[in-house]
Amino acid sequence: MSRISIPAIDTATGATADAYDQVRKMTGGQVPNLFAAVGHLAPGALNAYLAAETALASAGLGKKDLETIKLLVSAQTGCDYCLAAHTMLAKMTGLSIEATKAIGHMEPTGEAKRDALIRFVLRIMRESGTVPADAVADIRAAGYSDAQLVAVSLAIALTMFTNTFNRINDTDVDFPAVV
Repeated sequence: MSRISIPAIDTATGATADAYDQVRKMTGGQVPNLFAAVGHLAPGALNAYLAAETALASAGLGKKDLETIKLLVSAQTGCDYCLAAHTMLAKMTGLSIEATKAIGHMEPTGEAKRDALIRFVLRIMRESGTVPADAVADIRAAGYSDAQLVAVSLAIALTMFTNTFNRINDTDVDFPAVV
């Protein structure tokens, strides 16, 4: 059970109700538990997150790459909520079940460009300090542009935000279980 009690979504007013409306537009009518909690506690933070996600969507990475990053970061941090959400979303982008499972286990998929992205993101997540020049050279050689590295960075940062909050809150998972 989530550690932070959230009133019923339909009772929200003001900035929280407005933020929930934005979420509904993005999700087709649902307000996932993560967004319900953040919107209740800090609607401005939820609005900032949604704006950043909108910017990320047009930052030069395809949906499969974005979900690869989000699923990988969620697996690395151990966020069960985001792992379930991004497993479902990765499948919705067209990533195969096999690739989705591999990414969720932080393993290669057998697709060279995606595997380069996996290695790069894991290196960022697992090592501190400046990313080594060879790692940047490798991701560029795999076909990622410097502009796309901005999107990689933003995707990691946004996922770390949701992972961290969910780990603090122990947010009730409202997505299909990861199998």
